[in-house]
This record gives sequence, structure tokens and C-alpha cells, in this order.
Amino acid sequence: MTNPPELAVRSAAKLAARKTDGPLLLAVSGGLDSMVLLSAMHEAARGRIAGVATFDHDTGRAATIAVRLVRRIAADLGLPVASGRASGPTAVPDGREAAWRKQRWSFLRDAADRLRARVVTAHTESDQIETVLMRAMRGSGARGLAGLYSDSAVVRPFLALRRDAIAAYAASAGVEWVDDPSNLSRDYFRNRVRHDLLPAMRIADPVIDLSLLDLARRSALLRGDVDAFIDRHVRPEVAADGHVVVASSQLSAYDRSSLALLWIALAGRAGLALDRRGTRRLAEFTNRQPRAGGIPLAGGWCLEATRDSYVLGRVNPLPPPVASLPTEGTLEWGRFRFRVGEGELPASPWTAVIVARRDGVIRAWNAGDRLAPAAGQPRRRVTRYLSDVGLQGGDRAGWPVVVAGDDVVWIPGVRRSDAATDRSGRPVRHYVCERIDR
Repeated sequence: MTNPPELAVRSAAKLAARKTDGPLLLAVSGGLDSMVLLSAMHEAARGRIAGVATFDHDTGRAATIAVRLVRRIAADLGLPVASGRASGPTAVPDGREAAWRKQRWSFLRDAADRLRARVVTAHTESDQIETVLMRAMRGSGARGLAGLYSDSAVVRPFLALRRDAIAAYAASAGVEWVDDPSNLSRDYFRNRVRHDLLPAMRIADPVIDLSLLDLARRSALLRGDVDAFIDRHVRPEVAADGHVVVASSQLSAYDRSSLALLWIALAGRAGLALDRRGTRRLAEFTNRQPRAGGIPLAGGWCLEATRDSYVLGRVNPLPPPVASLPTEGTLEWGRFRFRVGEGELPASPWTAVIVARRDGVIRAWNAGDRLAPAAGQPRRRVTRYLSDVGLQGGDRAGWPVVVAGDDVVWIPGVRRSDAATDRSGRPVRHYVCERIDR
């Protein structure tokens, strides 16, 4: 007799197959959720599965074993497999987790394009709860708080199911999977939310999950309404170079609050995720209805006013890709050179001490970045530290930060966190940063 969890998973897979036209590309990591996806979708729509895509995040032996498992099971089912592997960090705001996510999705989209298929993922309602809480903690607006409920070409059959239902199906159906020890590491923000923060919040508020899901649903509705309103009334143009052009007359009738809501959605069409400060600045600027001038935004973006329109786009070259801190010698990164110093170095914003065993990387700062606690101060936005020392416009765009784990620990030439002045007795490396464009 089929038990309820097995029935729920099978029903979800069949419903997704009925509601989705065309070939399907299953994103399978080798973990519990995705191996259940492979099993259930093969049963529900085996004739429409164009392939299985698996991505090795290069986190260790477990990740390699997981990829091998995916290949073996897919071969047993007669399904072709496309594989990808992390090639190192990329220029993204949130450290290793975001770097892996960006590379994984780039690989999945490329694989789906080749097969003319839609990507199918194993995201669950549990993932949605975590995502919404993480974004709320980071100050996201409605676009971010919608989370996985946003309109998307990605198919997510299990989005109404909790992780315990997936586990019950796996047990009853004999599904094989690999547990990656990195999923328990508190080095990663999502793991801290999953294993520490959410359990504590559920004790304090037993309906917190329902509240977060309701917030996401209402945010998704608002996001959809704003996008539809923009299509009908604002009618922006997206140029071939990605710039978004809006007739100034289309925004002249709105107050600052309305402009803030509109600009968040308009920026999304250019591929820019605005933080609160950037949103406020855009709303204030367009509320004045200027006929010329512009304002710089984080990451080399700018809004420019012309006689009859606003143009939002990237004005500076992309910063160099994320690079690992050197373990010896020097590394040139854009306009800067990082080198490993010898012995004690003079205390300066241009020097730092990093624990040797931490995986330090250099990348461009991004909106929403916060420096880890420094000199008695709590976490504070990187953009405020840049403003404190007078860095503006093009000079500010692409300025480096050093990230250890998920924390920004050093803004070279500007400020170090307490973690970048380590004197704990653990093995450390001393670093010096120098500008080489002057």
C-alpha cells in the first residue's frame, strides 16, 4: 500500500510533468532531494527527460562520490548526463555559496539551452522557508522576499513539500544518495539558518514557517503586479548592451515611495539587484526630474538623466574575477597588488593579518556587503566605510574586499575587521595591499 509521503511525491512529479511542455533537464547533485527528484520524475515523465545535469562544487571527496552516484544511476535508467565542476570563485557578493550558485546556474542554463529543455530542480518548501528568512535578514524588498515563488522558467515539482516528505519517499522507494559533510558546516550562512537559527525561532514562534511562506506569497503577488504595471504604463526599453532606458515622462507622476518600488523592478531587468541605499538614491534623483546629470551606484552602475529619458546601466568595466589570496609572493588584481609580507607589519588600513587556514579571497565589493565587527563596532556596510574616506564614482567601483569564509574582513586602504588583526597564536599570514595605478 502506498504511504502518504510516497503518494505526495509521486503526485507532485506527475503534476509538474502535466503542466510543463517540452523536454526536461533534471538538476541532480547526488543529495537526498535531487536523487528523489530523479526517481520520481523518471517514473512520471521518463519519455520527456532530455538529460541529467550534475555539478561538482569541488568541496571534497563526498562531492566527487555524489557525481559518480548520479552518473551510475542515470546510466542504469538510460539517461544521458552532463557534468560541470566549480572552477574557482567568481565575482559575486556572498562568498563561496553565491560563487557556487552562480557557476552552477550558468552550467545548468548552458546545458538546458543545448537540449532546448527546461531545468527541473528539487527545491522544497523547506528551502523556500530558509531562503525567505535569509533574504529578510539581508534587507531584501518584495522581489527578493518572493524567493522561489517568483515567476521562472525553472520547474520545481517539490516546492509544496517539506524535506521530511522527501526523506520518507526515499526510504520507501530505496533511493540512494550521498550526504555531503559540508551541508553541516556552520561556515555557510544557509547551514547556520537551517541548523541553528530556524530551530530556535520555531521554539519562540511555532508558526514562523507559515508566516515566512505567507510573506513570500504576498511578495510574489506584489512583484508580479509591479512587473505588469511597468509593462503597461512605464514601457521601458532594454538596449542590446543591457542598459534600461525609460522615458522621463513615464516616471514624472510618482512620489518617492512609488518610484522606489518601480526602480527595484526596472533595475532587475538590467540585471542589477539594488540595495536600500541605491533604491533611495534613484527615487530621490528621479523625483527631482533632472534633465541632465547622473548618480553612481555600487558595482560600476550608473543612472544618467538626459533631456527626455533615464538610462540605467553599467558604466565601468567589470572588475577582475575573484582570486584566492596568495600564500606566498604577490598577486596583481586590477588596480591593486597583494603581497605576503614578512614578520610584523606597521598597523595600517593597507595591511592585514589573516589566519592561514582560512580560505581568503579577493573580490570587488558589492551592495549589501558588511564588514565584520571592527574596533568595537558591529557589522557595518562597506559602502559607508568607502564614503567615510571619500571614495566616490569610478574610483569606488571595483574596489577590492577580502572575504574569509562568508565575512568581509578587510577593505584594503580603508578598514580592517577584528578578524584581520588576528593575534590568537594560530598560524597567520601578513598581507600588504598597494595601488599600482598611481
